[in-house]
Amino acid sequence: MSFWEKLLNAVGNAAGNALSAMVEAIRTVFEGDPETRRKVAFSVAIIALSAKMAKADGVVSEKEVQAFRDIFFFPQDQAKNVARLYNLARQDVAGYEAYAAKLSSLCVSCTSNCAVLEDVLDGLFHIAKADGAVHEKEMNFLHHIGQIFEMSEERFEQIAARHVSIGRDPYKVLGVSPSDDFPTIRRRYRGLVSENHPDRLISRGVPREFHAIANERMAALNDAYATIEKERRAA
Repeated sequence: MSFWEKLLNAVGNAAGNALSAMVEAIRTVFEGDPETRRKVAFSVAIIALSAKMAKADGVVSEKEVQAFRDIFFFPQDQAKNVARLYNLARQDVAGYEAYAAKLSSLCVSCTSNCAVLEDVLDGLFHIAKADGAVHEKEMNFLHHIGQIFEMSEERFEQIAARHVSIGRDPYKVLGVSPSDDFPTIRRRYRGLVSENHPDRLISRGVPREFHAIANERMAALNDAYATIEKERRAA
């Protein structure tokens, strides 16, 4: 039995009040398997919050569905189970704030600027921008999710900056200031590269399919660093 089937069997037909059943199922069904539990918690966070984001925006485009599949692979024979989970979250009476708060408690040790929750936000941004731009309602949704996740304003702006291609601020992407000297910027860049190594993602329960987002993140970091380096050399 797949972990999707185990999860949904535990949740049952809980449309309208799925959140508490889902969280309890993750806590109990996978209690003796922490690695699977982390993966399930992360996966459910992405599915449930993307469903809530689609509801907040009012539109689910084909490109957003494809973006979801880009970062979240599942066997074709599990498509109905994943769709059922998505629909349970979308139809649930609980608002996205409740989902964000409850699901974040499954993924982290309740610390601010948590790397796992940053991964979740990156995934949501990837889906939101699939149709060419992150629209105002989506940005408001994501910003509020960041607050619930206890992301600092600076950290949220850094995450958002990675997903903006036009007018991207390289300093925001790296979380540094234009007044910082270049050795400080280089140390920050190297630290971010180390933090986002694929082995780090695996250790915090991020599914391998999500590494497409990690590659996207690394490309943004590399581009930002190269832009600043070129700017400093020309000065």
